[in-house]
Amino acid sequence: MVITQLYKSTLCWRAFKTRSELMKGYYRDLMPVIAQDFDHSSLIAVDLEMTGLDPINDQILSIGLIPIENNLLALDKAEQKLIKVDGGVGQSAVIHGILDNHLDDAIDIKEAITWFLERTQGKMLVAHHAPLDLSFLQNAISSCIGEPVKLLAIDTLAVERKRLLRKHDLLKEGTLRLGACRVRYGLPVYAAHNALVDALACGELLLAQAAAIGQGERLKLAELLAIK
Repeated sequence: MVITQLYKSTLCWRAFKTRSELMKGYYRDLMPVIAQDFDHSSLIAVDLEMTGLDPINDQILSIGLIPIENNLLALDKAEQKLIKVDGGVGQSAVIHGILDNHLDDAIDIKEAITWFLERTQGKMLVAHHAPLDLSFLQNAISSCIGEPVKLLAIDTLAVERKRLLRKHDLLKEGTLRLGACRVRYGLPVYAAHNALVDALACGELLLAQAAAIGQGERLKLAELLAIK
């Protein structure tokens, strides 16, 4: 209850402080979500592909979104957007496979951010290594509305790290990668570095983690959100 109230107060303050009507509504619509039981919560798995790992100098190439409704992935509502970038994709194409010609019909970043905020409003974000994705999204939103923003997300990497550190003092390199985390729950191997596929992989991982943590007991969404 204390954790839930803390997050609700934080969102209330952000809604009060922002000059953006869009963000006021975004923050306010998240407040009731914070108090939901995990099994009945409004979530949405997100993943990005970028030109690099520097949120200041690199750019978002694609955003994948898959809602999680009543403990199920809503695959019929899965969406992905390709986004135009300045200067081309460069050597990052080796990682994600997105080439400059793939972006001929892509949307610009402002349109992508409008779409992202519309689709995720009233839903808690879920991401693997969430601070990285959030930093890119926050910078892009800030550029669009002209003021800093802060997003909230459940981080499946942080959840897994906490679970593993209860059993091991040290974790081997690569232990917390998305694919490695999924193997421990018997989840299938997917090809990496596609925003929509990775969003699906992240969403499935969260459901497996929540089942293991809850063990049939009620689990509050705020409990997972608080794991950093």
